[in-house]
Amino acid sequence: MSEHVFDYVVVGAGTAGCVLANRLSADPAVRVALIEAGARDTHPWIHIPAMVGAAIATPKLGWGYFTEPQAHMGGRRIPIPRGRVLGGCSSLNGMVYNRGHPRDYDDWAGMGARGWSYREVLPYFLRSEDNERFQGSPFHGHGGEMAVTDIHGTNPMNEAFFQAMEGLQVRHCPDFNSLDPEGYGFRQATIRRGRRESMATAFLRPIADRKNLEVITDAPARKVLIEGGRATGVEVQSAEGLRQIKARREVVLTGGAIGSPQLLQLSGVGDGQALNALGIEVNHNLPSVGANLQDHLAVLVQMVMKDASSYGISLAATPRGAWNILEYALFRQGPFASFVFEANAFLRTLPELDRPDVQLVFQPARRNQNTFPLPIGHGFVGSSVLLYPKSRGTVSLKSPDPAAPAAIDPNLLSAPEDYEPLLRAIRLCRRVFSSPAFARYHASEFKPGAAATEDEVLRAYIRDTGSTVHHPSGTCRMGSGEDAVVDPELKVRGVEGLRVADASIFPMLVGGNTNAVVVMVAEKAADLILGRAAPRPIDAEPEAALAS
Repeated sequence: MSEHVFDYVVVGAGTAGCVLANRLSADPAVRVALIEAGARDTHPWIHIPAMVGAAIATPKLGWGYFTEPQAHMGGRRIPIPRGRVLGGCSSLNGMVYNRGHPRDYDDWAGMGARGWSYREVLPYFLRSEDNERFQGSPFHGHGGEMAVTDIHGTNPMNEAFFQAMEGLQVRHCPDFNSLDPEGYGFRQATIRRGRRESMATAFLRPIADRKNLEVITDAPARKVLIEGGRATGVEVQSAEGLRQIKARREVVLTGGAIGSPQLLQLSGVGDGQALNALGIEVNHNLPSVGANLQDHLAVLVQMVMKDASSYGISLAATPRGAWNILEYALFRQGPFASFVFEANAFLRTLPELDRPDVQLVFQPARRNQNTFPLPIGHGFVGSSVLLYPKSRGTVSLKSPDPAAPAAIDPNLLSAPEDYEPLLRAIRLCRRVFSSPAFARYHASEFKPGAAATEDEVLRAYIRDTGSTVHHPSGTCRMGSGEDAVVDPELKVRGVEGLRVADASIFPMLVGGNTNAVVVMVAEKAADLILGRAAPRPIDAEPEAALAS
């Protein structure tokens, strides 16, 4: 078995791993290994924004995860796409740049994550951002590694969505990453000059010549090596056989909400009774590993129409489509340079709530029922996303074999109160689509269908069709108590020299997309690992701003 020695070993070259590899290797005296189970990010679908559906559907780019049969959703097994490629999920995701609500981080701090309040984490969001629009804003960064842009040449149907929102007295939100991200507007994206800005292109490609950073691909991790209560490295399976990648200082897990708890359990860190039953030697009994799994649940209102204004393939749209292909090939512009889901709204479905509880994402394209990457025909969709689900699930081992998939059970809709915001959101979406602004398109409701009006019928529709929006988190929860997996410095409780820095450490889901949040986690993790003082908190108080 071959052995290689580094100062830091980062396991998982997804969003967090790419950021950490960059920051830790900035010191030429430090040797860093970044380990990725998948291959290099050379597949063409990764880099064309509009081909996001094709990238997700490409088997060799992902893990092919499905949930366990969901007891409260008709026993369905729901796909959980996770990237198995350099860049991880940032090479497959929807490229949305969103941080959630500022109050979310104050809630984290209140749940025992000291140092993670909004004013304390905001500097880390700014550190890596290079935002093209918000020059001079105290809430955005400029000159960082990660390009954040507006979508140029958006579909005209977005204006109908905005007009409908105005008609319902919903306000316009010019910046969903400000102190008060409520209302409707265009979303920003991690796209650079018409191509996807994954965290591999943002943080790894510019430092490819660093001699002290070794990026090891096609090498799935089998377990963390733990000796005398301390993590000393990682065992991986490579084409050359088993390899031990040793760490003089620390091992950092960045495998995400599925991969990190699975690897901890394979390494003997988890529920001791369950590990013993699988024949795995227990290094530290930590039953909370793999618990607290949560994800955003979404349900669709789907409209179909003959009008060819939406994105889609049809005879009527053929000339426009041919130009769009040429436009992208020549100038990296047009619909192929967009992520399709260009506009959305964050909404409170009850006036007494202190922040939006649903996200309504507008898609000016028909949703096909197959895996074809581009929509056939025309229509539009409203995706209602439950931002703060109460349901909690688990990630657990089914086998001691590292190559065997874990049991992923988000336990969706196990909390009955998760239905109500979605029911209200479906009705709100219907009001939007039935407004005069959309009348010109002469669209009809395909799903759930105009006849579906009763609560119980809509509840059944949610159970039968609801799916996640691919934001699993929380399975290595950060906190100060004994039920937390990592402490506020991201150190795994009970094991020296081992940290976790990815979406698994979220105490609770944020009210929005998660990729930008994981970048922030990795930025803060780098300071914690290197012993650097945290940046001065930014004097931005969401409570005061929202009260004014």
